[in-house]
Amino acid sequence: MQNELAAPNSPPLASPLAPVANHHWTAYIRATTVGFWGVHVAAVVGMIYLGFSWSGLVLAVLAYYVRMFVVTAAYHRYFSHRAFKTSRAFQFVLALGAQTAAQKGVLWWAGHHRWHHKHSDTQQDVHSAKLRGFWYSHLGWILRPDWSDTDKGLVADLARYPELRFLNHTAVQMLPTVALAVAFLAIGGLPGLIWGYFVSTVLLWHGSFSINSLAHVFGRRRYATGDESRNNWWLALLTTGEGWHNNHHRYQSSANQGFRWWEIDVTYYLLRLMATVGLVWDLRRPPREVLEDTLPEEPIGIPAGSVY
Repeated sequence: MQNELAAPNSPPLASPLAPVANHHWTAYIRATTVGFWGVHVAAVVGMIYLGFSWSGLVLAVLAYYVRMFVVTAAYHRYFSHRAFKTSRAFQFVLALGAQTAAQKGVLWWAGHHRWHHKHSDTQQDVHSAKLRGFWYSHLGWILRPDWSDTDKGLVADLARYPELRFLNHTAVQMLPTVALAVAFLAIGGLPGLIWGYFVSTVLLWHGSFSINSLAHVFGRRRYATGDESRNNWWLALLTTGEGWHNNHHRYQSSANQGFRWWEIDVTYYLLRLMATVGLVWDLRRPPREVLEDTLPEEPIGIPAGSVY
């Protein structure tokens, strides 16, 4: 198939993106922080002003799950791990869709995520709940200046595309999410903007971030991965399949993160559907030797770092 984008076995990893400095709390006061909490304020104030609405809540939840699928399929499984192949044109569509989530450019996202897997739950990890606690792993690392830059050496396979470099530019990163907000306003008025964009964005952020924090603390470990990644069914339901995090850390390039039939993975189901119409293809799956290389599972709720 023409314009096919291959999925490399293991993207080269470079030096650390940034040291983890002990900044004073004032280091958190910057444009990123103001914008982040500003969206939270807009969501809360908007809901108070408009009053509770079942239709608004339904819109927020639907928007959340659609956007969560795009985050997990695009930012994570495709750009970070190249778990399937697609055309160059649809790669650009995936990048645009991912960046409507307001989680920076796809090169930035993929680079930091690849670095996390290389150094998961070590001193060099971008967001280790084990070493730095819930606050830092959930959102503190994003709000600090340490990890603001994109190291293109970590994403050389992606950075060769000028359109992805363009979307990753600081002045452009947020344009897709601004366009989405404008679309919600144009179609649904103020309720559409508040419920469809602001509320769903807050939910989307914390749903996504919960995998960095909660999925390394609560759940079960099926595989010896050298870190605290865990499988958690309720996180999987909230994140369209990302909660099978220990599975993912065992075989990162798999398009499916639910390795058992009962492990619900909505992102994978939708990728399979997209494959039937030719939008994506060559979805990777873990080999049998990986599936069978299991440990006695730990009970849910064991604190990260504890000895079982």
